[in-house]
Amino acid sequence: FEAKTFTELFDGTKALPWEECIGEKDAVIVAGHSIKSALFSVPDCQKIIKKSICTRLGEKYSVERLEETGTRYKVEFFIFKDRANLMIDVSGAPLHKRGYRPETVDAPIRETLAAAMVKLARPREDVLLWDPFCGSGTIAIEACLYAHNVAPGLGRKFAFEGLATFNQNRWIEIKKEEAAKIRTDVECRITGSDIDPSQVERARLNAEHACVTAGRALQSIGSDMHVERPDFIISDFKDIQAPYESGLILANPPYGERIGDAAQAEELYRDMASLFTDFEGWQFGFISSHQIFQQSIGKNASSKKLMKAGHLDTTLYIYR
Repeated sequence: FEAKTFTELFDGTKALPWEECIGEKDAVIVAGHSIKSALFSVPDCQKIIKKSICTRLGEKYSVERLEETGTRYKVEFFIFKDRANLMIDVSGAPLHKRGYRPETVDAPIRETLAAAMVKLARPREDVLLWDPFCGSGTIAIEACLYAHNVAPGLGRKFAFEGLATFNQNRWIEIKKEEAAKIRTDVECRITGSDIDPSQVERARLNAEHACVTAGRALQSIGSDMHVERPDFIISDFKDIQAPYESGLILANPPYGERIGDAAQAEELYRDMASLFTDFEGWQFGFISSHQIFQQSIGKNASSKKLMKAGHLDTTLYIYR
């Protein structure tokens, strides 16, 4: 609705059927943004929207004051060019968070980006995948979940589970339907390695959480099958050797942005050229924000994919 004044913002908000989602004792928090609009004060907009929602709920439930002891509802507003959009957050934690990574490291790659890298690199079922800079293990874990066809976020919680309109029985049915699609007949040979023992331990914990979660989903449909976990070992990338004649190296080496500096990153890339010798016959995929990555590593990629990593513009370099 149009909202050039606080009165219009209040009335437009109050006209919406909040009682269809928000109960008498539930709590409401408001957050949002205003861009290129007459109502530019975000704190004032928050107060008006909160007051308007509470006014309507008070009238509908015949109470003067809401207890706000129940489910917390986050109402998001976005006002752009005097047009107000109001939404209830049904995700909770951002969707890129799959729910298996309570432990993390400096500059972790997003789960969704790691999953995109895996899909673009197209690993075959019978090919080993190795991440020699595994960190918290995200790439290896996403590759394992992808190979087993585990639905993203299968084990995490969502904000919509607390909504008044939430259908618990249907949600259980949906999770059972997705669990039934999990493949346990694939030969999953996925390894991650890192020079830092503490990161390897975190990766193992994250992988255990991810695969145990998938296992519980299988149990929910009466299956005793399980999802194999990736292997994680402590090793410098210079010391690893190809265990098979073919496979896929897929990695997120340090960029020199949040870890180290550009000079250190370029030196690392030059040293990484040894992987092409140590893993002869393998395919490779490296993501980097450095424009001179190919010059530093000494090889031009077979294909390149532009990708966003947080605020960074990065490129996935694929060598086939």
